[in-house]
Amino acid sequence: MTYKSLFLTASAALVAVAGTASADTWRYAFEEAETEVQGVFAQKFKEEIEANSDHEVQLFPFGTLGESADIMEQAQAGILQFVDQSPGFTGALIPEAQVFFVPYLLPQDEATLQEFFRNSKAINEMFPELYAEQGLELLTMFPEGEVCMTTQEEVRSPEDLDGVKFRVMTNPLLVESYNQFGATPTPLPWGEVYGALQTGIIQGQENPGFFLDSTKMYEVTEYVTCIGHNNFTTAMMANKDFYDGLSEEDQKLVENATDVAFDHILDYQAGLQDKSLENIKSAKPGMTINILSEEERQPFMDTAPAVEDAFIEMTGESGKEILEQMKADLEAANAATN
Repeated sequence: MTYKSLFLTASAALVAVAGTASADTWRYAFEEAETEVQGVFAQKFKEEIEANSDHEVQLFPFGTLGESADIMEQAQAGILQFVDQSPGFTGALIPEAQVFFVPYLLPQDEATLQEFFRNSKAINEMFPELYAEQGLELLTMFPEGEVCMTTQEEVRSPEDLDGVKFRVMTNPLLVESYNQFGATPTPLPWGEVYGALQTGIIQGQENPGFFLDSTKMYEVTEYVTCIGHNNFTTAMMANKDFYDGLSEEDQKLVENATDVAFDHILDYQAGLQDKSLENIKSAKPGMTINILSEEERQPFMDTAPAVEDAFIEMTGESGKEILEQMKADLEAANAATN
């Protein structure tokens, strides 16, 4: 072998080693199963990263690394590079994120809702600063579907929730919201909910339709009630030190993969709520599914100002500014789609 051949062979080996060294494994945990909305988003993100780089993304669905609080701690500590978590669980960490639990703030119209999440100044400019203070890079927020209640008894008005022990996430504003609705809010980790309904420790809970279907909440409750009060929101984040340490190329890779997954999950959700409720009815024909009329919803809607006041009291001027900006963003989204 000539000197030139030896040199080229050695150079090729060095390039191969360098390429291997730059190929990292990134860990990404989320709060749902791989077949549920957060899991579908995560799989698309993984697919885009791995198709456009030498990096590998390892996915950790709910339960594999603990409860929601556990994966957030791991993300902040840098054990995880990416995490998907609802503001329902980050409310104690970032109080302003509780704004997503002000009832009747988010629209039911799908086009308006998607326009809001794409272009909201509150989401894209204000929230990233608040997440950064907690060592997190906010990459995106996205809706997961209309939230409905499941209960043992029929709910047609706030009076029907009187005395009902209703599971809520560990979120002070959600507790206040269900206080206003007339229930007895009972914070519980998700892993305990099915058993608590089965044994009567609680008599109700809320979640988006696909989650009621996939987790079989209908097996331990008798009624699904949709009052149009919220659309479940989640946030996809990176550990900030990790993200800031990435090359410009890898940061762009992550941003592009996030954008592709965002578009994918909005398309994926088209018709998902109706299909999920149909699945529930098919699995349990005796299940009663009630979509309340505007007139029936009004007493629930009347509680929203009190919850807004509680939100501002909890979060001060910062929360007030977020709430006002979100309302302005929602007006702009409505104007753009109607």
